[in-house]
Amino acid sequence: MLLPLLVLGGAGFAWVYFSLDGNLKTVDIEAELGADRPPEVDNGSMDVLVLGSDSRQGDNGRYGKDVGSARSDIAMIVHVHAGNEKASVVSIPRDTLVSRPQCMGRSKIRPAAERQMFNTAYEVGGPACAVKTAEKLSGLRMDHYVEVDFGSFKTLIDALGGVPITTTKAIDDPKSHLKLAAGTHRLDGEQALGLVRTRKSVGDSSDLGRIQLQQAFMKALMEEIKGVGVLNPKKLYGLADAATKTLTTDSGLGSVMSLASFGNRLGGIGSKDMNMITLPIDYDAKDPERVIPLKDQSELLWMSLRMDKPIPPTVTENSAGDKVDAGKVVKGG
Repeated sequence: MLLPLLVLGGAGFAWVYFSLDGNLKTVDIEAELGADRPPEVDNGSMDVLVLGSDSRQGDNGRYGKDVGSARSDIAMIVHVHAGNEKASVVSIPRDTLVSRPQCMGRSKIRPAAERQMFNTAYEVGGPACAVKTAEKLSGLRMDHYVEVDFGSFKTLIDALGGVPITTTKAIDDPKSHLKLAAGTHRLDGEQALGLVRTRKSVGDSSDLGRIQLQQAFMKALMEEIKGVGVLNPKKLYGLADAATKTLTTDSGLGSVMSLASFGNRLGGIGSKDMNMITLPIDYDAKDPERVIPLKDQSELLWMSLRMDKPIPPTVTENSAGDKVDAGKVVKGG
């Protein structure tokens, strides 16, 4: 979900985007974050919390019941390493049980709580609570916050003209409304949204398999966006228009020029330069419908990123997510 930002950078068309400032939605979360945060680290790296919101209001209602608030159906911590040539992306399963810090939510203080699903932080206290929870989990200070919702995601994919992927086996998932035969396809927005929501028909039918599909699709999306290039300014502008309507960001990224500068920083990172993993977890002994971080592996993971080091391959050993092979079902077309 960070990938729309790449449309705005690296192409040399930042001057065009002044007219798109009105598309952006921003949230000022600094005051709510307070002073109890991980320290700022001046080592040239950057950390961004990226959420995919699963609000079921309006057109999104077909994907489930509207319960009056949204949850973070997709959650990733993106660590851009110093030098801006590589990035590490850690997907956090939405059902991960974590310690949620005290947050302000719906005009009242929500006390800290243990064994809370990660995605409920957004539901309880919005973006600021999601950031605080991610920081408590990782010990990383988030430099920025980016959010994409279901409907806007579809619009971006359609503006791009679809994304090519190859399925190694048929997918038929009534929950996500996706039906694909084995083979190569160019997914439109509706199909792409179905793919990143699919879980019942792949892997072990859990959120872990869905995360692997999301990661595979994101890499295909990255390559498709980069392929637009500067030779098609009309399409590039259309993508920028769709992307800026797609995003909600923190106030630090609240202008198109800020996004363009951010995109320029990320512009040299390709899909092969992104190490994408799932937080090392195991199923919770008390509730097998939930997962918990593996202590030693998680500590090694977060320590590596705090020190701006590559993630050691050993962090996923014995992780439940590493035993799911849904990612092999999809690859870039």
